[in-house]
Amino acid sequence: MSQIFTYCPKCQSPSFVKAGFNNGKQRYKCKDCCYYFSVHKHASHKSDDIKKMAIDMYLEGLGFRSIGRVLNISYGTVYQWVKQLGEQHEIKADADQVIDIVELDEIHSYTKFKKTTVGRGLPLTETPNKS
Repeated sequence: MSQIFTYCPKCQSPSFVKAGFNNGKQRYKCKDCCYYFSVHKHASHKSDDIKKMAIDMYLEGLGFRSIGRVLNISYGTVYQWVKQLGEQHEIKADADQVIDIVELDEIHSYTKFKKTTVGRGLPLTETPNKS
């Protein structure tokens, strides 16, 4: 779907003529200012509401592809939005800061109901063999 110009984008003059092709797109030349311009397909800009909805869906646990299918946008776009948000809100950790308590609630409930008991409750450090 091409955009049809009615005015020169530089001087807003209504007088222009076709002037060949550039990268497969029709090129025009303004008669007044001699400016060359092409028909560009403008990227569809997503509204802030859709962006917020996608971020909220991601924070609720949906994957990039499922969000893309529901909102009818590319999953790569959703990925970029989440990545940008993460970079904006990146927490700068101090090197001197010591972490006192770590909560592993989901991991605990996973190992609690795990069918095999191999490795459950063992320390995470390697112990030397007695042989």
